[in-house]
Amino acid sequence: MPPPNPPPLPNGPRIALYPGSFDCLTYGHLDLIERGCLLFDKLVVGVAHNPKKRSLFTPEERVELLRTCTREWKNVDAMRLEGLTVETAAGIGAQFIMRGLRAVSDFEFEFQLAIMNYQLNPRVETIFLAPAPEHIFLSSSTVKEVWSLGGDVSRFVPPEVLEAMNSKRRPGGG
Repeated sequence: MPPPNPPPLPNGPRIALYPGSFDCLTYGHLDLIERGCLLFDKLVVGVAHNPKKRSLFTPEERVELLRTCTREWKNVDAMRLEGLTVETAAGIGAQFIMRGLRAVSDFEFEFQLAIMNYQLNPRVETIFLAPAPEHIFLSSSTVKEVWSLGGDVSRFVPPEVLEAMNSKRRPGGG
């Protein structure tokens, strides 16, 4: 049974949730956050924990790094995500979930999530943004791998993130 037609968006502030693991925060993420600031009155960056991935930073460290690296944008905040993203979005009054798409391979997964979220709550729309061309290849996993092997990742992450990464033990021994 298809969901009912969603009601029109409220006339109040446009609030979006940008969920992700952000382990580690890259300039690609910040590019999307900056553009999201222009589209929405408030953008909440939600830090999710994926137990299937080996994280470099705790969720709390990632929230703090996000707050530090986005402090110049007054309409951005960060929080830890718990439970279903679409429920968190509704709980904070967000009418939108913002997601980034780097490649066609991202699209299939993200499209499935968007459809499921719509089924769960048709009042929350998913918006897709592509990163700027200079960031389209960036992924946190690749940056962490290069860093763990001793590579220079300073052009891919903000200085605060690089400093936090360098305070950790490199798993690859680099």
